Amino acid sequence: MNAPRTDSLDRFRADYAAHRAAEGRGLAEAELLRLPWLRAGPLARQWGVRARTFEAFLKHVADPMARDAGRSLRILDLGAGNGWLSYRLALRGHDCTAVDIRDDRVDGLGTAEAFFTRVQFDCLVASFDALPVADSFADLTLFNAALHYATSLDATLAEAVRATRRGGALVILDSPFYAQDAQGAAMVAEKHAHAAERFGDRARSLLALPHIEYLTPARLRGASTPLGLVWRRRRVTYPLWYELRPLAARLRRARMPSRFDIWTTQIP
Repeated sequence: MNAPRTDSLDRFRADYAAHRAAEGRGLAEAELLRLPWLRAGPLARQWGVRARTFEAFLKHVADPMARDAGRSLRILDLGAGNGWLSYRLALRGHDCTAVDIRDDRVDGLGTAEAFFTRVQFDCLVASFDALPVADSFADLTLFNAALHYATSLDATLAEAVRATRRGGALVILDSPFYAQDAQGAAMVAEKHAHAAERFGDRARSLLALPHIEYLTPARLRGASTPLGLVWRRRRVTYPLWYELRPLAARLRRARMPSRFDIWTTQIP
């Protein structure tokens, strides 16, 4: 996330943590250690999607990069949340740095200590456009279900490029993509229309920051071309219910859903 006014950001942090707690996002230690393979509970379906992304990411991105390099990777995990992805990658021998604007103990970086009896990785509280790392710090920089929280796509991508070595990679995981801007705008309009119902008294603070909310191929290309980035989409095979959502939307004459998949680019 880019750095907005401090007061708005502080309110967002506190209210977002409270909202996540109300959604049941605060997991017990045993559940944290199973992520992303959470098999039971109200969040299991969502994590079933994210597990598919993670497995495809390992198979097609992280493991091949490590083999080609002949060594472990230095990885920046942006929007790390509770740190589960850094945990999984550190278990595979990689040097991980988890970055998030929240350090609460609901599902912010404060939760990551549950992993530290098994493996170590660094945690930094920071925004996407002010990463406290040196130039060319990482071999691989991940936006972990997070790029749609940027407030300036141009600035966020430029900072990620700065922090990643030449020949390294940027990867977008689990951010909502739409084929057309109008589809994403419809999602945002629906979110705002139902904000009071969904967020209650926290609606104003949770909607105060100008997050980009979604991506399209054209939107990503427009911000990336000045940086010399060319993105590749790798389609992930998700659970059947997920794959059938566009058909269900057409039958209901509802707005089209987003899609995740994996997007990768090499730093020129």
